[in-house]
Amino acid sequence: MQLRPAAYRLFRFLLDFGLPARCGGCGTIVDEVDSFCIACWRSLEFLQGGCSRCGIPLEATEAEICGACLARPPRLDRMRAAVAYGEISRSIALKLKYGRKVGLARTMSRYMRPMLAELPSGALIVPVPLHRSRLWSRGFNQSALVAKELARQTGMSLSVDALKRVRATPPLKGLSMRQRRRTVAGAFRANSKAELRGRTVVLVDDVLTTGSTADACARALRKAGAEGVDLISWARVIRPTQVDA
Repeated sequence: MQLRPAAYRLFRFLLDFGLPARCGGCGTIVDEVDSFCIACWRSLEFLQGGCSRCGIPLEATEAEICGACLARPPRLDRMRAAVAYGEISRSIALKLKYGRKVGLARTMSRYMRPMLAELPSGALIVPVPLHRSRLWSRGFNQSALVAKELARQTGMSLSVDALKRVRATPPLKGLSMRQRRRTVAGAFRANSKAELRGRTVVLVDDVLTTGSTADACARALRKAGAEGVDLISWARVIRPTQVDA
């Protein structure tokens, strides 16, 4: 039994020697797994504070809630993202979604994990679902991969099928906020077998754009009895013209 830790350290040394850790952004060899080189790290804009509801950065104001949330309060209690959507964060999201670089789900979850610290211990992690046709063509749900990593790292409960996308929707790129809401309305339904009543649900997504999809998910979850719904994501679009993920 005493040899196991030593054998494990030797295995990790050989693994790191043969397959060294690489930057999630550019692929440069780095010292630590799921980390970034100095150049990519400096290019990432980590988000803190902001609107207490949607998390959008608030500049030159002491307000706690942005004007958009005051005018139309979202169905989600809180929306948070680890980083702003930019060149590096976009590249990581696209490499996971379309490049099948599934190891990046662990990298993304590492920087999303701190956002779970303030949630109740009984909170349930639920990924934003894909329609079955999209799932069949892609082979996996990138949000589910990130959600599984978050559950593994934190020990929180996970349900990958608590929420279903019952209707396929076209890409939302280029649509206005109103058009997005109409497109995703009724596209989600909570699984009647999921134990949602009275629980706080943490939706997990890769990129947060306008929040229309998350809002539709929250509506279905609350209808099924969820007491609260939060959203955490890897990246958040600050300027809508950047959207192409």
